[in-house]
Amino acid sequence: MKTFPMFLKMAGRRVVICGGGAEAARKARLVLKTEAEILLVAPELDPELAGLVASGRARHVPAAGPGTFDNCILTFIATGDEAEEEALAAQAHAAGAVVNIVDRPGLCDAFTPSIVDRDPVVVAIGTEGAAPVLGRAIRTEVETMLDPRLGAFAALAGRLREAVAGAFEPVQRRRFWEWAFNGPAFAEHRAGRERAAADMLKAAIAAGAAPAEGGRIALVGAGPGARDLLTLRAVRHLQEADVIFYDRLVDPEVLELARRDADRVFVGKEVGASSWPQAKIDALIVAEARKGRRVVRLKSGDPSVFGRAREELDAARAAGVPVEIVPGITAASAAAASLGRPLTERGESDACVLVTGACRPGDPAPDWAPLARAGTTLCIYMGVARAPQIAAELRAAGVPGATPVEVVAEASTVREKRLVTPLEDLPQALQREGIGNPAILLVRHGKPAAAAGLTTVA
Repeated sequence: MKTFPMFLKMAGRRVVICGGGAEAARKARLVLKTEAEILLVAPELDPELAGLVASGRARHVPAAGPGTFDNCILTFIATGDEAEEEALAAQAHAAGAVVNIVDRPGLCDAFTPSIVDRDPVVVAIGTEGAAPVLGRAIRTEVETMLDPRLGAFAALAGRLREAVAGAFEPVQRRRFWEWAFNGPAFAEHRAGRERAAADMLKAAIAAGAAPAEGGRIALVGAGPGARDLLTLRAVRHLQEADVIFYDRLVDPEVLELARRDADRVFVGKEVGASSWPQAKIDALIVAEARKGRRVVRLKSGDPSVFGRAREELDAARAAGVPVEIVPGITAASAAAASLGRPLTERGESDACVLVTGACRPGDPAPDWAPLARAGTTLCIYMGVARAPQIAAELRAAGVPGATPVEVVAEASTVREKRLVTPLEDLPQALQREGIGNPAILLVRHGKPAAAAGLTTVA
């Protein structure tokens, strides 16, 4: 580590920004978030900087003078004139200021980090000037991890800090703050119920003890595969979970987003052969929640779409355990995105039907006739194994054999495979290309006028 990260106290100190253009304006935006006095040094200012002066938030002098760098803690220099920049840096150094010359890392005392601002919570990401673009990319990832309301809750905690210190011994104090930031108080605040969150914290302080936190279950959609398709809420639950029960279709990279010390239990099921029957999974997640643990049942796609969510919801509610569903991107949406084509198209398809090709043993096959009317996109999940029967049943229901079927296997992952074939050739094409489940079959039974002019490109 060649540089040492540190947060500087800015109240009552001066920041001098030398330059009047776009680069100087970017630095000014950062400093505006602090309590520092801002002094702009430039013959002319761009409209943004001129607006700061007009509002009274910054002062302006056309050139640096003897007192320019008095009480200066930090100087940004962006004039574009190398000789002038070095002369200004010498003046700032003589006054004891830290200097940053924009785009000249070799002459900088310090580098501007990428900042995630949840005041009073601030995260700074630095690359020691080597890769600013990478720093900004990392900042984007951190932004998604931190709730926008985190800063306001941290400020509330700060106001209650003395009261907590007076009500709790050090060991209990830590337990209180863990409960505050990981429990129902922050959840209330995150949901926009700030008063309820504050009342909850104050009640715990008055009682001298954090309430015992009960367990809870979240049925979380892991999406189609790619980890960057998870929702922010799904990531938050993974990072808060004590134990995660996951399916065989959940990509390992998704699990990397979870807390490092969370228990991970594989409960994958293969079609027709499973050591994890549904009743066993239901009982296990409820038992863990009853221990007071935060349980995540991680399911590929969306838990509400052929994910057996009903059984697990019923088991949790019967046991009196709080449970919620966290939606995920379902395979049909991911497949359409991969193909670069929407699920519904004006003039061709005005309906989209999700149906499973893998019913429970003994259940009748879907009644395809009402599902396969013209103008419908049929999204068939887990249908590869029954492709011959599905193709025959759809044709018997009136779908023409020439109707295009788009197949996407393991959508959004590096293992993704795609295929476009007429319905009448579907079983042979799947076998020829070696495509198996998990896959989605998109059968586009277009309206007659649209189908007549349809051109399919494989």
